[in-house]
Amino acid sequence: MTANLTNDRRPRRRFAYRFPGAYHRDLMAQPWRGIGLTLLVVFALAGVRPARAADTPPVSAATFPLSDIKPGMKGVVYTIFEGDQVEKIDLEVIGVLHNAVGPKLDVILVRLLGDRVQQSGVVAGMSGSPVYFDGKLAGALALKLGTFTREAIGGVTPIEDMLEIEKSPAAPTTESAAMPARVDVPGEFAARASVGAGQFLVPIETPLVTSGLFPETLARFGKDFSAWGMTAMAGGSAPASPDDRKLQPGDMVGIDLIEGDLSISSGCTVTAVTGDRILACGHPLFGFGSVQMPMSRAHVIMTLSSAANSTKIISTGGTIGTLTQDRQTAVMGTLGAGPAMIPLDLTLDTPTEQKKYHFQVIESPQLTPTLVATAAYNGIVGSPAYGEGTTLQMDGAITLKGHTPVQLEDLFAPTDQTTPAAFYVATEVMSDFARIYSNPYELPQIDHIDLRVKSLTEKRWATIDNAWVDHSEVRPGESLSVKVLLRPYRGAPFIQAIPVTIPAQATRGSLQLVVSGADFLNRNVQSLAATSQGQLPGLEELIQLTNRERHNDRVYATLLQATPTMLVEDKELPNVPISAINVLDQRQNSGNARLLFQSTAGEWSVEMHQVIAGQHMLTLTVK
Repeated sequence: MTANLTNDRRPRRRFAYRFPGAYHRDLMAQPWRGIGLTLLVVFALAGVRPARAADTPPVSAATFPLSDIKPGMKGVVYTIFEGDQVEKIDLEVIGVLHNAVGPKLDVILVRLLGDRVQQSGVVAGMSGSPVYFDGKLAGALALKLGTFTREAIGGVTPIEDMLEIEKSPAAPTTESAAMPARVDVPGEFAARASVGAGQFLVPIETPLVTSGLFPETLARFGKDFSAWGMTAMAGGSAPASPDDRKLQPGDMVGIDLIEGDLSISSGCTVTAVTGDRILACGHPLFGFGSVQMPMSRAHVIMTLSSAANSTKIISTGGTIGTLTQDRQTAVMGTLGAGPAMIPLDLTLDTPTEQKKYHFQVIESPQLTPTLVATAAYNGIVGSPAYGEGTTLQMDGAITLKGHTPVQLEDLFAPTDQTTPAAFYVATEVMSDFARIYSNPYELPQIDHIDLRVKSLTEKRWATIDNAWVDHSEVRPGESLSVKVLLRPYRGAPFIQAIPVTIPAQATRGSLQLVVSGADFLNRNVQSLAATSQGQLPGLEELIQLTNRERHNDRVYATLLQATPTMLVEDKELPNVPISAINVLDQRQNSGNARLLFQSTAGEWSVEMHQVIAGQHMLTLTVK
């Protein structure tokens, strides 16, 4: 199965944690000491698994109907605050918010009771915690009051709505699985909860736990994580255990996005276990519909209380199954083997050493491109021998079943700006991967991503300052030398000659000669974007176009003439006569053709072994 191709643009959830009280103030006064102590505690506790509490959730499969829930009713919710110990928290019903998250989608408004929740409130990672009345399952805790409150007020997704996920199609759909960013609490309910008017509920945050993620990587890709409704934090990993699949309601599961030398996982609480199938979260994880993501056993290291947002810090263990549905009211998975993932191998060569990294990335059109870029960037900047003042030479490939490999070749040099060359490498890989993986023709089967990056010791880039020819009047078939003045980084300017031949069939008139680097041509002159927007026969033609993109380490001379070019699928037809254009306009199936109002009469280049930037225009007159 594959993920839903819906491009979900809804507002997203986000969270961050703060340390409470005097401890928080002490950490803020000595931030590096605080981070070190926190991580020491986190990883020291990562392998600790306290014994389960004797007070466990009921094993009965009976459910409590929403119609029988009344204000003032007493119930319980089961969740974990530390280790694998499921704890029972008392709660009281405030009321039922009808049509709160959509037509016929209600929310049970509850108040959690007891010292535990008075300190922490509703905690990030608590979503999915099962709620019972009279020993019968009524739903899952899924919402809480908005940020900057520790009021233990929560919203429960009714079990009837969660069970609707079993009727969801196995194939990807285009409908959104979004939950509203906020659910307003009516005044009468706010009064009953003693929280004042204007309150609203938001989905409980899902922790995004990372291991091996460098701060610089998080700084570069943190906004992408926030767009998924999550904020990354340090976590840990636990060894796999034969008992990992022995889940009960109230336990935690992780959804693994990247495995290997970098791990990124999210986590939420199990609501119900029926045979080899589990329900969890009580709200969407990403809202992608049908998915294939690995599930792992998650363990709570500790719970951090905060006036802004309390959160569980978790560690993840071995794979225990596959998440198959990510819908509006719940997520659903199957215990057993995990799904196939995309292997990514990264080799970094520096003048002093070679580093090799291996990652496994989930298959998801929405997430995989960014995850691939994150893993690649993290591997490059993580090497002690890497320095931001170096030029990076990329050489690699994306191999697919039944298709030509996608070539990943280019040169990237740092500039005086703050963006390191490693970021350009990562985003280039992301762009090429996204183009192929999210193509409109077929779902590609990615075999492997192999990325080799060589670190060169100096900044290798030059800017085009000027360009000229000995004479601007030329004849058909004539050869001439284009002189290009290049100014390298902190070096002496030099002149590079490019031999150019005027086409023998050139007609009298003006020609435009563009001297530039690859970036200008890829963006402006018959670019891939102009020929690949659903206009090709299939994926193979898209790969061929991708492999024909120009490289950063060459200086190009491109001769343009003012005659139309027809782009038909992956073919370029320059100098198309007006009669052919008129015929095409009259055909009903001409949607796979595009017209450009200039044609390329010729293109020449010289390899420079440094990144070339800038452009210069010349006008030639054919006699």
